[in-house]
Amino acid sequence: MSDYLNFLRSRTPFLWLNPHATGKCTGDFTLADMLDAEARLARCAPLLEQLFDEAAEANGIIESRLIEVPNLARRLLPDGGTLLLKADHDLPVAGSIKARGGIYEVLAFAEKLAMENGLLTSGDNYRKLAEPAARALFRQYTLAVASTGNLGLSIGTMAAALGFRARVHMSCDAKTWKKDLLRSRGVEVVEHEGDWTEAIRVGRAETLATPNAHFIDDENSRELFLGYSVAAFRTAAQLRLSGRTPDAEHPLFVYLPCGVGGAPGGITFGLKTLFGHKAVRCFFAEPTDAPCMTLGLVTGKFNEISVYDIGLTNRTSADGLAVSRPSRLVCREMDTLLDGCFTVPDEVLVPFQQTVLSLENLKIEHSSAATFPGPEMVLESSFCADHGIDPANVRHLLWTTGGRYLPTF
Repeated sequence: MSDYLNFLRSRTPFLWLNPHATGKCTGDFTLADMLDAEARLARCAPLLEQLFDEAAEANGIIESRLIEVPNLARRLLPDGGTLLLKADHDLPVAGSIKARGGIYEVLAFAEKLAMENGLLTSGDNYRKLAEPAARALFRQYTLAVASTGNLGLSIGTMAAALGFRARVHMSCDAKTWKKDLLRSRGVEVVEHEGDWTEAIRVGRAETLATPNAHFIDDENSRELFLGYSVAAFRTAAQLRLSGRTPDAEHPLFVYLPCGVGGAPGGITFGLKTLFGHKAVRCFFAEPTDAPCMTLGLVTGKFNEISVYDIGLTNRTSADGLAVSRPSRLVCREMDTLLDGCFTVPDEVLVPFQQTVLSLENLKIEHSSAATFPGPEMVLESSFCADHGIDPANVRHLLWTTGGRYLPTF
C-alpha cells in the first residue's frame, strides 16, 4: 500500500489493480432492485415524452448510443483491437451520465408523493404527474442537491419541469455555464466558496431544516445508484444487437470516470450483475489531484480519508470529478466488484478532448477524457496475464460523462 500512497501523494499517474475483486456483492442491491428501477422508468416514459422534446424523439426513454470509434481506436490501441464508446455525454434532457440517476430519483420521489396524496394509482398513465393537481402538490416541496455541475443539471431540470422548487448547491469547481443553464431553467443556484464536500454538508443541513424539502444525497442515495444501474439493461441490448455480448473468453473492459462514485458504481454493479464478474471488467478513472475513490479503496478507509489528508488539492479541470471523499455506500460495493482504478494528469485531458472531436466529431467534457489512457494502462499491466485473458479477445468500452450542452471550445 505504501507504494500506491507514494504515487498518489506525488501525483504520479498509475494503475491500481484491486486484490479484493471477487465479484461478490454486499447484498445491499439486487437484480430485483434494478428491474424495479427499469419498470419505474418505463412507467414514466409517457411523462418524459410530454415534458421534453428531446425525450419525445425516443418515446420517453432517455438513453445514449453505443458507437464504434475506429479512428480513436487506432490512436489508443495501436496494436489493434475493438474500441467502443458509450455516449452518455449526449444523453437527452440533462446532457450527461447524471441524467440517469438524477432524473430517476426525482421521478421516484414524485411518484411516491403523488400516490401518498391520492393523485396517482397503479396502472395510471404517468402523464397525470404533469397535470395541474400534481403541479399544485409539487409546488409545496423543495428538491435540493449539492453538485459540481452535472448532477445539479439533471435534478434541477427534472424537478423544475414537474413544478418543484429546485435548489442546487454548487461547489467552487462548478462551471459558470452550468450555473447559467440551470437558472435559465428556473432553478435556484446557491454558490459555495468551498468544494463539493462543503457544498453537500451545507446543503444537507439546510434542507433538513426546511419544511417539505427533500435532499438528494449523492453520497448515500440508493435511488441514484439504482437509476445509474439501469444503464446495464440498455447496454446489454445494444451489445447483443451488435453481436458483442461479452463472456469470460471475450470480456468487455469498461473505463468509467469517477467522482464521488455513484454513477460508475451503479453502472459497474449493473453490468457485473447481468454478465458476471469475468465477462465484464471495470476500471475507474480519476484525476491525479482528486483520486478520492482510489484513495478510499487502496487504504480501506473508504470515505474516512480525504485527498486533502495526503496533501492533494482536489483541483482539476474535470469539474465532475473534483471530489475529495468518495461515497461510503459505493466504496462498500466496489471493494469486491471493481477491478481497478487509474489516475490521469490534467495535462492530458484537453488534448484527448480535442482528439476525439477531430477524429470522431464528438464533443465531450474534460471529465469524459479521463478514461482515454485506460486501455493502454490496463493492457501494459499484468492484469490479462494474471486472469488468463487473451488481450486479442478483449473489447474496450470508454464511458463518457458530459458534453451535450458544452459551449464551443
